[in-house]
Amino acid sequence: MASVSRRQFNTTIHILALDGIVNVNSLFTFAVFLGIAWYPTTDPAATLASVADPACVADAAIGESLIAFHVYSFSSFLFSSLVASAVKQAIRMGQGGGEDRGIAMNSHVNAAALRTGILVSAAGSVFGCVFLMLALVDLVQIKLGTLSCRSWHSLAAVGPLVVLVPFALIVFVGLVLYAFAR
Repeated sequence: MASVSRRQFNTTIHILALDGIVNVNSLFTFAVFLGIAWYPTTDPAATLASVADPACVADAAIGESLIAFHVYSFSSFLFSSLVASAVKQAIRMGQGGGEDRGIAMNSHVNAAALRTGILVSAAGSVFGCVFLMLALVDLVQIKLGTLSCRSWHSLAAVGPLVVLVPFALIVFVGLVLYAFAR
C-alpha cells in the first residue's frame, strides 16, 4: 500500500471550492425544478410565434426534449453535488471531523482521489449546464418559434445563450484542469 499517494494538503481551498460547486448546483437545480413545474404547452394559441406559418410552431417532440433535457440536467447537478459532498466529507474525516473555524486546515488525503473527485464533480456540473442550455433553447422554440423559421426574436434569445454559456464552460473547464494539474 506504499504506492498510494497520501500527502498533507491545506484543504481549506478544496472545501471552499466544493462548497461553491454545491451552492451553484443548488441554484441550477432549483431552476430546473421551476422549468419542469412550469411546463409550457406546444399549443399554437399559447405561443408567441407567428401562427400564420405552422412550421414556426413547436411540435410535441420539442416539448418532449425540453422535459428530457430538464431531467438530464437535474440528474447531472444532483450527481455533481453528491460527489462534491462526499469528497468534502472525506476531507473532514481526514481532519478528524474538525470544523472550519477560519484556521487553515491541513489533512492527510489521497491526492489522486481528491483531484479525481473534484474533476468528476466539475464534469457533472458541466453536463448539467449543457443540458440546461439545451432545455432553454427548446423553451425559446416553444415560446418564440422554431429556429428553422429564423425569427429575429428566437435567434436573439438563443444567440447569446449558445455563445456565452459554452464560453463560460470553456473557462471553467480550463481552470479546473489547471487546478487539477497543480
